[in-house]
Amino acid sequence: MDPDDLPAPSGIGARITLTGVVQPGVEAGCLLLQEYQLVGGPRELFGAGGPVRVTGRVQPDLMTVCQQGIPLVVETAEPA
Repeated sequence: MDPDDLPAPSGIGARITLTGVVQPGVEAGCLLLQEYQLVGGPRELFGAGGPVRVTGRVQPDLMTVCQQGIPLVVETAEPA
């Protein structure tokens, strides 16, 4: 999905909260929640397969090895 086709939060660094089930990305170690790539956070929680609530800052200019998703730097995460 092209990031330009997505509704943008209020801009780079915008804080958002997402709820859902984390999915693996196409690259090893990459994790996605909705259209966002999770950067940092508790990997053991993300790999558990249950719903999570994640709050973080959108960083679309962040360089990563993952080839999908808009980078979201995780600030907090908990089971949903």
